[in-house]
Amino acid sequence: MTVATTAGALPDLVRECLPGPGGCRLVTVDGWSGSGKSVLAEDLGRTVDAPVLSIEELYPGWEGLAAAIPLARAWIAEPLFHGRPARWWPWIWERDVRSADPRTQPCVPVVVLEGCGAGAAELRPFTSLAVRVDCPHEERERRLRARADWPGYAPHRARFLAQERRYFAGAPDPDVTVRT
Repeated sequence: MTVATTAGALPDLVRECLPGPGGCRLVTVDGWSGSGKSVLAEDLGRTVDAPVLSIEELYPGWEGLAAAIPLARAWIAEPLFHGRPARWWPWIWERDVRSADPRTQPCVPVVVLEGCGAGAAELRPFTSLAVRVDCPHEERERRLRARADWPGYAPHRARFLAQERRYFAGAPDPDVTVRT
């Protein structure tokens, strides 16, 4: 069952949720493009003193939403759940290749993973709290067009929206939903 809540209530929910056996609470912040998930995740990370990782670093290009989910599980969610550092190889969007240099995130009490796909069923066994950010379609589109990176995103918008639709058609319900 999904519970509607406010952004201000999230820190207490994070503190109350159970960590994995390795001591980390993985909090996922999922939502459609333009819903406000990055802003919410950054605010939450500052409030609970947690690093914020982006699943978008794992997308292997503009067609990569679905392909990023098993990478997030293997490289981030499972290791943190078991108390090991996360280690991933970010996608270099400008060169359209995977980096040869990994990034790492030590296992800490709370890690926030944000981005479309972060609340996927494959990640849920390793997630302490799954948050979905919700916002009306018209507002999401307005926000997207107002972003500084819109000129680079615009040519790919329709293609990425089709991936989002496929993903959300089968995505599990989150633990909580925040409307922005």
